[in-house]
Amino acid sequence: MGLRPVSAPAMTHISTSHITASVANALQYISYYHPPDFIESMSRAYEREASESAKNAIGQILINSRMAAEGHRPICQDTGIVVVFIKIGQSVVIDGDISLQNAIDQGVRQAYTDPDNPLRASVVSPPIGERRNTGDNTPAVVHIEIVTGDTLEITVAAKGGGSENKARLGMLNPSDDLTQWVTDTLPGMGAGWCPPGILGLGIGGTPEKALLLAKESLMAPIDIDQIIADGPKNPIEQLRLNIYESVNRLGIGAQGLGGLTTVLDVKILEHPTHAASLPVAMIPNCAATRHIHFTLDGSGPAKLPTVDLANWPQIAAQTGGRRVNLDTLTPEDYRSWRIGENLLLSGHILTGRDAAHKRIVDRIQSGEALPEGVDLNGRFIYYVGPVDPVGDEVVGPAGPTTSTRMDKFTDTLLEHTGLAGMIGKAERGAAAIEAIRRHGSVYLIAVGGAAYLVSRAIQASRVVAFEDLGMEAIYEFEIKDMPVTVAVDSTGASVHQEGPRLWRKKIESFPVRVA
Repeated sequence: MGLRPVSAPAMTHISTSHITASVANALQYISYYHPPDFIESMSRAYEREASESAKNAIGQILINSRMAAEGHRPICQDTGIVVVFIKIGQSVVIDGDISLQNAIDQGVRQAYTDPDNPLRASVVSPPIGERRNTGDNTPAVVHIEIVTGDTLEITVAAKGGGSENKARLGMLNPSDDLTQWVTDTLPGMGAGWCPPGILGLGIGGTPEKALLLAKESLMAPIDIDQIIADGPKNPIEQLRLNIYESVNRLGIGAQGLGGLTTVLDVKILEHPTHAASLPVAMIPNCAATRHIHFTLDGSGPAKLPTVDLANWPQIAAQTGGRRVNLDTLTPEDYRSWRIGENLLLSGHILTGRDAAHKRIVDRIQSGEALPEGVDLNGRFIYYVGPVDPVGDEVVGPAGPTTSTRMDKFTDTLLEHTGLAGMIGKAERGAAAIEAIRRHGSVYLIAVGGAAYLVSRAIQASRVVAFEDLGMEAIYEFEIKDMPVTVAVDSTGASVHQEGPRLWRKKIESFPVRVA
C-alpha cells in the first residue's frame, strides 16, 4: 500500500505594499485620534475630579483631543518613536522584494512626511555622538513573534519621549511587595509623563522580557472600571486593582498638580521566571495615548475604524486667569506671582530645548556672544519643539516638553543672560528650584497633552537661531492668551510639591473609593 501524498497547507500571501500602506495609515490615524476607551476614561476622570487645577488640566487635554480629531492634526507635538508588534501566522507568506523592517519603515516615512499632516521627526542616529535627526522618524522599533494561524496581526504605537523616559526596571526578591514597589517608585518618576495615563507592568521572565511585556501591556483596552464593578477574578486583576487604588491615593493628579486621578488603569503581562528572581518593569502611557491593532489577511491594506466625534465630551475652554503682557513685564510683576495662579500670556517669547540650551551654555562658558536675535534679558523661554505648520497655521502643535532635561543649564542661563522665566512641562529638580529662588526667576507650565490647543495661542513664528537643529531650533513666538500655571515662584515654592502633598492628605480622609 503506497503512501498518500500530504497536501501542503494553504498559505496566505500578504504583500509588503499592504503592510506599508497599513502602517502609514495607522500612524496618521493615531496621531489625531485617541482610542475611544481613553476618551471615555478621561471623561469619567474629569467628572469626578475635585481638584480645580487638575480638572482644568484634564479639561484642556479633552478639548485638545477633540480639536485634533476634528482638524486631523497631532494630539501632541511629540509624535513619538514608532513601535510595532507583529504576530506572523506560520501559514503566512510575505510577498515583496524588501524586508519586513523596510516595509514598515516605508510606512513610517510616508506617514511622517505626509504634506497634509506632517508629523514631527524625533528619531536621531546614532544615539551617541552626532545624534543626527533621520528626518522621517525611521527606523521603527519592531518586535516579531511567530504564531499559529494564517494572518498578520499588527499593533502600531507611537511612544513619546516624556513617557518612555520614565520607564523603570526593578530586580525584586520573590517575597517583595509589588504594590509597594510601584507606589515607592512612581513619585520619583515625576509628572513628565503627563498623567493621567496608564501604567504598564511586565512581571517575570528576564530583565529584557519584563520591559517588553510592560510595553506590550499598554496596548490593551482600559477596563479597570469593570474590575471595580465586578470584583477581581484572579490574582493579576487583584494586583491591578491594588496598584490602581494605591497610586491614585498618592494624590499626584493630572500633570502632577495634585488631584484624585493619577492613573486611568494598570495593565499587567507576566511570564514564568527563575525561582530566585522577580524582574518587574514599569512603563507609563501618557495623555497622548496612541496605538491601534489590526489584522491583515491578504485581502489588502487594513480598514481602520470610523470615528464618531460624539464620543468626545463637550467641554468649554477655560478662559480664566490673569492677563499678562510679557513685553512690558517687570521683575516686580513676575516676582509677585504665586504657585497655582493661572495666567494668560501675550507678547513675545523664545523657544529652546536641550540642544539649543547646550549650544548657548557652551558659548557662555567659552566667552562667545550669543547668536543675533537671542537676547534673553528679561524674557521667557519656552521648552518646545513644534510640529511643522500646514495650510494657514502659524505653527503646528506646540506643547511643552519635560523641563527637568533643562535643569542642568538653568543656573548658568539665569546668572549670565538675565532670563526672567521659563515655560515647560511638569516639575523642576531641587537644584533648578534653588537657582530660580536665588535669581528671583519663575517657572510656568503649560498642559502636556494639549499641544494643538496651545498652538492656537501662537500668532506669529520665526526661526532666530540654530536652524540646523530642525524642531530644536530657537524660534521667536508672538503669543496671545497662552494659558499657563505658575509652577515655581520666585520664593522657590513648587506646585508639584505642594499640590500632591495637599491632595494626599485630603484623600486620606475620603470615606469612599477615590480611584
